[in-house]
Amino acid sequence: MTSVAADNAQRQPIDVLEDLLAARFSCRAFLPQPVPRPTIDHILTAAQRTASWCNSQPWRLEITSGAATQRFREVMYAAASGGKTTRGDFPFPREYRGVYLERRRESGFQLYNSLGIARGDKAAYAKQALENFNFFGAPHVAIVHTDEALGVYGAIDCGGYVTSFMLAAQALGVASIPQAALAFHSDVVRAHFGLADDRRVVCGISFGYPDRAHKANSYRTTRAAITDAARFFE
Repeated sequence: MTSVAADNAQRQPIDVLEDLLAARFSCRAFLPQPVPRPTIDHILTAAQRTASWCNSQPWRLEITSGAATQRFREVMYAAASGGKTTRGDFPFPREYRGVYLERRRESGFQLYNSLGIARGDKAAYAKQALENFNFFGAPHVAIVHTDEALGVYGAIDCGGYVTSFMLAAQALGVASIPQAALAFHSDVVRAHFGLADDRRVVCGISFGYPDRAHKANSYRTTRAAITDAARFFE
C-alpha cells in the first residue's frame, strides 16, 4: 500500500466533512459549462437526507438550466434594476450591529478589494450588487421555497437543506452561492414559476463550475473562534 493510499485509508468521516466545509465558498463567477443532469440529481439525492422539524421536509426547488436560466435571469435583472420597492416573504434583518456589522463589512470589503472597487464608491457597489441578478454567470439556479403554514420553522429547515445542497455540490466539484437577494423579489419569482400564493420564497442557489481565474473568487471569508460562538456549562 502506498503512503497516499495509507493516508486515505486512515481518514475519518469528520476529515472529509471538514475538508468540504473548508473548501466551500460563495462563488461569484461561474463558467458557462452546464452541470450534467446526473450530477444535479446526485446533489439533490444527498441533500434530501437533511434533517427537518417532524421530518416535514418542507423544501421545494425550482431548478433552471440552459434557456430557462437565461429567461429567469432577464426577468430578475429587470426587476432588480427597475427601481421598484422590493418585498421578501420573510422579514429581513432590521439592522446589523456590533460584531455582526463588523463581519458584514469585512466580507463586503474583501469582495470590493478583490475587484479593485474603491471604498465608498457607491455606484460601483450598486453595480456589483446587481450581479446577484445575473446569477454571477451561473448556468443553473435553484429557488428554494416552503409552505406558508410552516412559518419560520419551514424556513429554518430550508436553511439546513441549503447547507446540505452546497456541501454535496462541493463534494462533486460543483460551486454554489446562496442568494437571499433573489428572495427580495418573491412576487416576481412566484409569478415566473407559477407558484401558489401559499409558497414562501426562502432564497436562491446559483450553481455551476467555478471560474477560478476570476478575481471575485480569489478571497475567502474568515470564521469566528469557538469562544466567540459557544459557552460551556458543567
